Formats: sequence, structure tokens, C-alpha cells
Amino acid sequence: MITGRLAALDDDDLARLYPRADSPWLRVNFVSSLDGAVTVDGLSTGLSGDDDKRVFRLLRRLCDGLLVGAGTLRDERYRPLTLDAARRAWRGEQGLPAYPRLVVVSATLRLDPAAPALADAPVRPLILTGPAADPAARRALAPVADVADVPGLAAGLRLLHGRGLTQLLCEGGPRLLGSLGAEDLVDELCLTLSPLLAGAGSGRITAGPPHLPRPMTTAHVLTTDEGFLLTRHVRKGTFSSL
Repeated sequence: MITGRLAALDDDDLARLYPRADSPWLRVNFVSSLDGAVTVDGLSTGLSGDDDKRVFRLLRRLCDGLLVGAGTLRDERYRPLTLDAARRAWRGEQGLPAYPRLVVVSATLRLDPAAPALADAPVRPLILTGPAADPAARRALAPVADVADVPGLAAGLRLLHGRGLTQLLCEGGPRLLGSLGAEDLVDELCLTLSPLLAGAGSGRITAGPPHLPRPMTTAHVLTTDEGFLLTRHVRKGTFSSL
């Protein structure tokens, strides 16, 4: 396990601690308070800080697709998935498209086609849903996003892999993480611990029915001047656990 201080790492050093995998990989990124809360006043921004946002921006730069649940997209008021010129240039040097693709998971398609994350996206978003989704909602979303029917999350990930989105970053929410964990689809968890006791009232980073524990290996822990702990945990036995 690697330990160190975030302030001692330049951007290249930090990127080496979050490598892209050689095979399809699902990385999850969350922030939590010390007492396990996933939000403050209903939003995760109350738990974040500049150091956490530095890693947040890095992980978006590295991914092929950004996976997010519809509820999180709405509640957190997602903006278009854009990158600055330096991050676009880095992606170009790696042979990657200029921008990752936004992938939204929604069973009901209760999404606003005018939402900036969809309507103003630099790359046409993809929405994963099921065959029971509202036909009227499909028609409303068709001008701004591709909608794909999948029988479950595992099938959805296979569809993404087939479209070249092999390095996936999931930003939640808790119910989506719970479902991914239940199907044993999570390869990596990047968890930031915020130096804050949020108190009662907020849920955990995962929600839904219980499932079997999934063994993970801690790859690194970084401390920050703001008091955050930046941790990375990978599926036990995988290449990144070395």
C-alpha cells in the first residue's frame, strides 16, 4: 500500500496512482464524511474541497465513459461533461476522444431533455434503461441522447464495452452503487473521507438490499493539507492491487 501527501505530487505523479486498466474496468468515486454521510443538506458538494476536486477532475480526464444514476444527475444538477484545453490535449496524446461520454442509468426515463448535462453535452449522451420505460419519454429524449434497452447492469456494461467505453467511472448515486455491488461489478472504489462529522440524516454511499461482502485491497492512502484522506481500493487479486 502506498501512502503519501497529495501536495507532494504533481499531476503526472497523481495520474500514475490512478492507472487506466488493460481490460474493461469500473471505477467508482465517492466522498463521505467521517461518520459515513454521503451528503450535507442533500448534496455531496458540502463534503468536498479543492483537494478532493483535484482527484475528481483527474478521474474524469482518465475515463472513457462517466456512469451516473438519473437521481444523482438531477439532485446534483450536473453540468455538461466538458474538459479544459489541457485535459483535452492529454486525452489526444493518449489516443482518446476529446471528451468522455456521459452514460445515465434510468429505469423510468424521468429526465428533462433540456437539462444542461444532456442538451449541452459535447458528446451525445447515452441513457441505459429497460423495456418498460415510458415511450413518450423516449421520444422526448431522442433529440438529445441515445436510449438503449438493457436487461440489467451487467448487460449495460457489456454494451458500453462494445462501444469502446471500457474504462468507466461511476459517480453514483448510492442506489446505483448498491446495485453494481450486488452484481459484483465494481473493480475499484476511490473514496475521499472528508474531515467532517455530518450528523444523522444522510444515507451512506451505498443503498438497496444487502449483498455479500466484496473483498478489496487498499492501493493507496493520501493525506491533504485540508485534512482529507484520499483512498483507492481495488478488487482483491487484480493487477492494481500490487
